[in-house]
Amino acid sequence: MCTRLVLLAGVVAAPLAAADPPAGLKLLYAQDFSKPEAMKDFAFTDPKAWRLGTTGSKPFLEQHAGSKYTPSHRSPFNFALIAGKRFGDFVLDVELQSTAREYGHRDMVLVFGYQSPSQFYYAHIASQGDDHANNVFIVKDAPRVKIAKETNKGNDWGKDAWRTVRLERTLETGAIKVYFGDLKKPVMVAEDRSFGLGWVGFGTFDDTGRVANVKVWGKEAEEKRVAGFGKE
Repeated sequence: MCTRLVLLAGVVAAPLAAADPPAGLKLLYAQDFSKPEAMKDFAFTDPKAWRLGTTGSKPFLEQHAGSKYTPSHRSPFNFALIAGKRFGDFVLDVELQSTAREYGHRDMVLVFGYQSPSQFYYAHIASQGDDHANNVFIVKDAPRVKIAKETNKGNDWGKDAWRTVRLERTLETGAIKVYFGDLKKPVMVAEDRSFGLGWVGFGTFDDTGRVANVKVWGKEAEEKRVAGFGKE
């Protein structure tokens, strides 16, 4: 991992703004983390690295420590999946806050289309882009490979700042779009149809961060519990 400080020029997220409900879709899942039972909704790669917290009046789910989880292939170490539902076409709206130090690969990730520890997609939203950062990746029985057709140079997580993030996925076309702050123009665009219905979640590759106000919109979701994590 690159550890040098990166100062971004002209790559600034828009102020936090509420996401408008996507037209024609219904709310399939919502979580504001205001109650202790919220933890039961998720499957964690390392449960000891996650806890609930509150800052001001905003409750959140926090990945506060590194993970002891060892993935089958090079891919994120620490994430939480919405454990009881698989989503096909969906729009995920979430507020994210990176609590890691600033460096090139400072990140948070959105996991989706999750089939197993060795088959899933993730969007890696980082301060600086390169072959291993700030891109949409696929893990397909091998170390992750970037698949975005379009991406920006990097994204400003700021200090103690919440960012509104949106992820859109369409199964029929394979379209994947990631929005950061500005919900009108995506920062990443990809296309892939390797995986169908899958679980959705969030975390970091190997940093720390917070998650608040999760909403998943779509037409329908399959009620199915994700299997445990670990080497297959």
